[in-house]
Amino acid sequence: MPAQLSRSDRPWRFRLGIGGRLIALHLVVLLTLTLLLGGIEVAFLQRSVRDDLGARALSISRLVAGIPLVMRAAELGKQDAALNAYVNRLSARVGADYIVVGDVRGIRLAHPNADRLGKPMEGGDNVQPLAGHEIVNTATGSLGLAVRGKVPIRSVSGRVVGVVSTGYLMPRVRLLALRVARAILPWFLLTLALGTLGALLIARLLKRQILNLEPEQIAALVGQHRAVLAALREGVIAVDAAGKVTLANDNAAELLGRELSSTALATRPPLLQALWPELWAVDLGSPLRNLGLQLHGQPVIVNVEPLHGGGFVASFRDRAEVVRLAEELTQVRGFVEVLRAQTHEHLNRMHTISGLLQLGRPDEAIKVVREEVRRDSDLRELLRGIQVPRLAALLTGKRDRAAELGLNFTVEPGSELSARWESAGEALLTAAGNLIENAFEALRGAGGGTVTLSVGEDPEGMQLEVADDGPGVPENIVPQLFERGTSSRGQGRGYGLTNVTTRVTALGGDVRYLRRGPLTVFQVSLPVGAAGPAALPPRVPALPGKAQR
Repeated sequence: MPAQLSRSDRPWRFRLGIGGRLIALHLVVLLTLTLLLGGIEVAFLQRSVRDDLGARALSISRLVAGIPLVMRAAELGKQDAALNAYVNRLSARVGADYIVVGDVRGIRLAHPNADRLGKPMEGGDNVQPLAGHEIVNTATGSLGLAVRGKVPIRSVSGRVVGVVSTGYLMPRVRLLALRVARAILPWFLLTLALGTLGALLIARLLKRQILNLEPEQIAALVGQHRAVLAALREGVIAVDAAGKVTLANDNAAELLGRELSSTALATRPPLLQALWPELWAVDLGSPLRNLGLQLHGQPVIVNVEPLHGGGFVASFRDRAEVVRLAEELTQVRGFVEVLRAQTHEHLNRMHTISGLLQLGRPDEAIKVVREEVRRDSDLRELLRGIQVPRLAALLTGKRDRAAELGLNFTVEPGSELSARWESAGEALLTAAGNLIENAFEALRGAGGGTVTLSVGEDPEGMQLEVADDGPGVPENIVPQLFERGTSSRGQGRGYGLTNVTTRVTALGGDVRYLRRGPLTVFQVSLPVGAAGPAALPPRVPALPGKAQR
């Protein structure tokens, strides 16, 4: 049984949705504000009532202190039942909780409870009144906490002979809080209902705008989004409708040569026009695929996807890297084709020999074997001078590929290439493989023919030539022949010659196309600097019919 999920590990579905959270937040805020405002209101009313009751208590004490009966009793310092009854009736009439009369020693002469007469007054606040001062304070007496107004009792001569204390018990003041709560409660409930309804409406509108996702789902998507951007080998930028770059991954920042952290983009997003003028100048109203642009003088391949509401997302990559990957894929596909063709031809020969032997015609079988041995020997002899093993292996495979297609493929006698050109092997394989395969396709469309490869070197460099007797390149595409996407075979083609040109020109060489009588000729030249640091081989005679450098 799986362990119980902790609160932080629970899936989002076990938590409150965004609507529930808004309602809970609204309730917490409303309760907090209500309690705060209610507390302030109670404190204000309490102070106001206390001041009002204190002033009233002080006025009553002044009135009682001026009654002759009270003055005489205080001056004599003797208890008088008539005085106590009079003061209690007066207390009930004016609405006070109590009126207490004490002599100069603080001994009670009048009190609501008769059993407390003759005992000292409580509260400890008689010092000032007996010194001749009137006071209003809150103190705890024998009847409890109360707001009290105390006034000194003076004799006819003006001497202080006692004190009058009129009090209003605090429980009466605390009832104000309940009164305030009862007054606030209907409005609180109304506000709660309206706020809850508003929170539900806001939650519904908000969820509609965020595609009905919960906050945890959005956070998870953002995390995945960041991880995807970090994992991409391409540079990715997002540009808003105002032309500001609002998002960029690390590879984009590296290619753009600019600090494009999330913090920098959030505070001061740069304008695309200043960051990459070439991309800004392109019409970005529709999706673009494999667009070739310059970025700080470096060729890049760009893909653009417009965003709903304006802006777009662009991904871009160094064109040299894309070309390198394409060349590697082309070479792998070429090697696969060569191996498949060799396997196919080998099986055909084995089946032929097996069939001849089963038919009892061993002489014919031996003849076939000798023919194959002779052909292999002739090819090895032709390739003897080519000391770049990968190129020789490719040419061997292309011979079998041509046989499978019903075409003729041959290497010009006298073709030689020293081992020092092994350092340029990738460019040679790309050039030879693409040019030979293009010739095969041209001849297949024409119903057959011959492809001839020649290669040689001199002190200035090396030259490779592929010629075929096919129909040639259509005149209308010759001016754009080496541009990317140019092909007479439809969409999605026209990348082979571009790869060849890119690889060869990167080594300082060049690629040319020409017609030599009935032959279609492609020439590849590499300077001597593209070769490895080895001694120059003896000069090889120029290839028959090859244009000189």
